Amino acid sequence: MIPSLNSIISRLHVKQLRLLIALDEHGSLLGAAKQVALTQPGASKALQEIETTFGSQLFVRTNRGLEPNDAGRSVIRYARLIQTDLAHLREEIIGIMSGEGGRVSVGTIMGAVPLLTSAISKVIADNPKMSVEIVEETSAALLTQLDAGRLDLAICRTTISNTPYLYETAAFAEETLAVIASTQHPFAFARCLTLEDLVDYRWVVYRANMPMRLLLEREFHEAGLRFPVHLLETTSAFATLSLLQKNPTFVALVSTDVADFCSGHGFTVTLPLLITSRSEPYELVSRKGAPDSPAARLLREALLNPDCP
Repeated sequence: MIPSLNSIISRLHVKQLRLLIALDEHGSLLGAAKQVALTQPGASKALQEIETTFGSQLFVRTNRGLEPNDAGRSVIRYARLIQTDLAHLREEIIGIMSGEGGRVSVGTIMGAVPLLTSAISKVIADNPKMSVEIVEETSAALLTQLDAGRLDLAICRTTISNTPYLYETAAFAEETLAVIASTQHPFAFARCLTLEDLVDYRWVVYRANMPMRLLLEREFHEAGLRFPVHLLETTSAFATLSLLQKNPTFVALVSTDVADFCSGHGFTVTLPLLITSRSEPYELVSRKGAPDSPAARLLREALLNPDCP
């Protein structure tokens, strides 16, 4: 029987987590013991205590040494996460005590990446010791990470959640859409296009039921056209760009901000196709009742007030 969470918390020590990570790296009790400054008997005893704490054997002995089983690999993975979180905590405290720097973890959907990177560049220019983690994902995935405390802020939409009341939100930017393609696309220099002109080309789009995908489906429906069947689905901006570069006949639906960035740097062209539908505004989202860290507060201000010096 697996012990309760309170039991695990009360019995587990940070040095034990370090031992687990060392065991994973060395594959032997002796090597791990040396890394964490324990004797081999001390490390053996600590491992027994860890397995008792979790109520499960975590390693098996083989002719190659100690190897983690499925439960052991799970515990090691979370041990690494906790070690990383402690490193981030230390970094944030240093920033707070020095009056500068700090750390913020922020998530974003693909369409808002240019807005976010502009805000980050602005904040970093005034706070060069600040560290930022950026996670690009779907709204659903970002909200999950926000719930778990892995993110301080997220630029996404809470309308996809069954519990939107759990979040503090601020709508701060409208999203308009554009179609981009390789600079070698047959329509790269066209002056005017309709959806019918592109219906037989391969589209790079978001997954089904995602807001941007639904808008494109609506555009096809209102134009009286069958929605393309053979799609390339991704939420990655880099994957989208790579696909367009590899096959000049592909087209992709992205936010106007992403289209402007990619076309402005010569990666793609924005096709002269008017997308009339608009998606919901971007929201800056945080957990309700969770105070911003100093670094998160600076980034929030830069996102909500981009024109302020």
